[in-house]
Amino acid sequence: MRHDTTFEPIPDPRPADTAWPEMTWPVPAGTRLTGEVVTLTTFDPADTAELFAALDADAVWQHLPWRPTDAAELGQLLRDLAATSDWHVWIVRSRNSIGERPAGSVLGLTCYLDARPRDASLEIGFTAYTPSVWGSAVNPDAKLLVLEYAFETLRVGRVQLKTDVRNHRSQRAIARLGAVYEGTLRRHFRRGDGTVRDSVLFSIVAEDWPRVRARLVQRRAGAR
Repeated sequence: MRHDTTFEPIPDPRPADTAWPEMTWPVPAGTRLTGEVVTLTTFDPADTAELFAALDADAVWQHLPWRPTDAAELGQLLRDLAATSDWHVWIVRSRNSIGERPAGSVLGLTCYLDARPRDASLEIGFTAYTPSVWGSAVNPDAKLLVLEYAFETLRVGRVQLKTDVRNHRSQRAIARLGAVYEGTLRRHFRRGDGTVRDSVLFSIVAEDWPRVRARLVQRRAGAR
């Protein structure tokens, strides 16, 4: 079978581009992001037991590359990630009571990763919430906070998000943000069960941010 190897070069979308401002990194110690529904704080080892209890469900870890067996293992994992130069681990807490969970309860976590200050870009990932808040305003509010902080304070020009090709719920959620599908990274990395996943890649760039922000505000209001 003959394969056509002709490729049409991609045109430059910004032919008259100017230098992008320097990105701020790392996130300053003590930074706290407060939304209408959740508050995000930097990971503290004291959060570990409550976080493990919130995430102790098979469904939470189904599409993540590993599942800690206990709070100690989760704490060590997060300490290791927080100590790397290109990660920042956020703990997601409720601002007000949600169901049986009082105000201030740990609901999950989300992270900045693969931060590249020279290129003014980072990824948002390793996001997990207790199942009782799935489909609520928690994720739109948390995403609004981390994206707003990334674009408006850290001065990134690009945020990427990726997920397991099998995680259809996550793909739909990322697309609903207004993120743009960029492609699929084939045989990208190993899952916890030893199989190798394809990763579906999306991005939000600075030019997209006003539209994405408006959509997230609308989604948060509709989910409350």
